[in-house]
Parts: sequence; C-alpha cells; structure tokens
Amino acid sequence: MPRSPKQWAVFISVCVAGLTTLFVSLFPESHFWLLLTCFGISFAAGVILNTLALELLIFREVNQLYTSLNKIKKKDFKLAKRQLATISGPLQDLHKEIYSYAAKKQKEIDDLVKLEAFRREFIADISHELKTPIFAAQGYIQTLLDGAIDDEEVRYVFLERANKSLEGLEHLVQDLLMLSQMEMGVIKMNFQQVDLHRICEEVFEQLQNKAAARSIELQLESPRQCIAWADPQRIRQVFINLVENGIKYGKEGGFVRVRLLSADSTDRCQVVIEDNGVGIPKKHLHRIFDRFYRVEKSRSKESGGSGLGLAIVKQIILAHHSEIEVKSKVDEGTRFSFYLFTKPQAVPSAPTGASAQIPTTEA
Repeated sequence: MPRSPKQWAVFISVCVAGLTTLFVSLFPESHFWLLLTCFGISFAAGVILNTLALELLIFREVNQLYTSLNKIKKKDFKLAKRQLATISGPLQDLHKEIYSYAAKKQKEIDDLVKLEAFRREFIADISHELKTPIFAAQGYIQTLLDGAIDDEEVRYVFLERANKSLEGLEHLVQDLLMLSQMEMGVIKMNFQQVDLHRICEEVFEQLQNKAAARSIELQLESPRQCIAWADPQRIRQVFINLVENGIKYGKEGGFVRVRLLSADSTDRCQVVIEDNGVGIPKKHLHRIFDRFYRVEKSRSKESGGSGLGLAIVKQIILAHHSEIEVKSKVDEGTRFSFYLFTKPQAVPSAPTGASAQIPTTEA
C-alpha cells in the first residue's frame, strides 16, 4: 500500500488515467497514439492535482495532528489555536478534541504551579510568624539564664515579655488551627436567633480602651434590636476582627462605624463596618482575605496580629451562606459589608436544626 502523498498521487492517477483511456477506446475513431496521449495527459494531470490535494488538504493536516500528539506525548500542552484544521469534517473535529484536551491539561499544570507558589509562600509566612515569638521568648529566657535572673526587677520584666510572646504564639496557632478546620468543614456552627445590636455593644465595650488609646470614636447605627439567624460566638468574632482592624489601621481621631440595616427583603439584614482610615490600594483588595497577607508588612507588624483575621472572617461569613464585600479608597477609608438571614426558613438549602456544617471552600 502507498505510504506517502506522492505514492498515493501516482496510484490514484494511474487508476484515473486507465479508466479515461478505457472510456476513449470505446470510440471507433480511437487508435494507439490517441490512447497513449490520452493516458499520458490524464496521468500527468492526475499526479499534479492529486499531489496538491493530498499534500495540502489531508497529509498536511495529518502531519499537524501527529505533531500535536507528539507534543502531548512529551507533556507539552501549549498548542496554538491556529493549529486547528482548516477544513471541515473529522480532521477538524479531531484537531478540536486534541486542542481541548491540551488546553485542559495546560490549565491543570498552571493551577498546580500557582498552588505550589502559594504553598511555598504559605510555608515561608508561617515559618516567619512562628519563629518570631519563639525567638523573642528564647532571647528573654537566655538573658535571664546568663545572669539577669538575679535582678528581681529585670527578672519580672523579662518573664512578662517572654510570657507575652508565648501568648501571641498560642493565639497564632489557635487561629491557624481554627481556619484550617473551617476550610475542611470540621467545625460546626451553632445557629440560633441572636441580637446583633447587643453583640455590637459588647464588642464596643471590649475594644473601648484600644479605641480610646488612638482617640477613635466607635459609632453604632442600629435599631434597638436587630435579630439574625447566626452563630453568636462566630459572629462576635467577625465584629471583633473587623472593628479591631478599623482601630488598628484607622486615623487617630477618626471613627469606626457599625451600621445594621434592613435589606429590601425582610428575611435579611445588612451589616456594614466602615472607617475613615488610610484605606487599601485597589491592587490589594482581591488578596486581603488570604492567610498572612498584609498590605504593608511594616505597618502590620507594628500593629500586631497574626494576619489571619480577615481569612477567618471570610470563612465564618461563608458558613452563614453569605459573602463579604469590601470597598476602599486610599486616604478615605474602608467599608466591609455582608448580609445575614433573619430566620432559618430563609437560609438557602440550610439545615434548620441547631447546627450546620461549614461548607468546604478553597483557600
């Protein structure tokens, strides 16, 4: 059997020329030289036309298919769309299937590369966050062992600082553990009717000293009662994290305002927490809910915190079948907002019992 375009062209041309010559021989006027000339012209024309047709329309496409498959065999999935067949029919469909498969595999590779970069960044961040309080406590204790322990006043100060560093380490580990459990769907939510107005007042009372230290006014705009269907402990943590962020990064003499609003539907209420602080640049907004992400690392280090607060807030809000939104302008302030359902019947596809499991989401 023919194996190349030229062999196929010759084979087809011989067949066509033979049939043409046989047809001409049926006429009485035909003679040997006429038949020979007819065969020669038919054969030559057939070779030229068949070679061009097979080379341009079929074998070129088959060669592209072979090249694409060879790339895939070598795990090179970067195929250009222009490599698709230029003719319709099975070859073009086969090209599309190959390109679709290669594009899918390339996307998986790109996702794995991003995941690996995120893993390395996460390991670097958590290593830094863990070693900072450990080294601080180790330094204080080593100083005491080197002789400072004999001074009662110095001993007390250094032990107090070492204890504070270890407490910070404990809080970091607890936050990280809780965030991981939330993302895996291990922690369950204890849903019940809660008064958001009362929770907010309690949070303000808890953070009043921190706000006063920076001359920041805590403002609450709310009806006397604002009932929501939520986990009181987790929602309290959301309020604490967001209000405390506003205090940390707000302008001295500014404000942090919490507004509890009824949405268009009576089945939901809106929570808005805003400040008039330094704001967040637009390029950072899509990452502020990532673990350990800080807009300005130097400023965040001075203010303290584990860098997990907003990541925890996001997971808690997701567990309440809602989403948190953020809007911010540099030097004008930041606004966080989310909705909470007011009764269990309004929650979409949510269990109406005492608890509901947190949905698993990507970090």
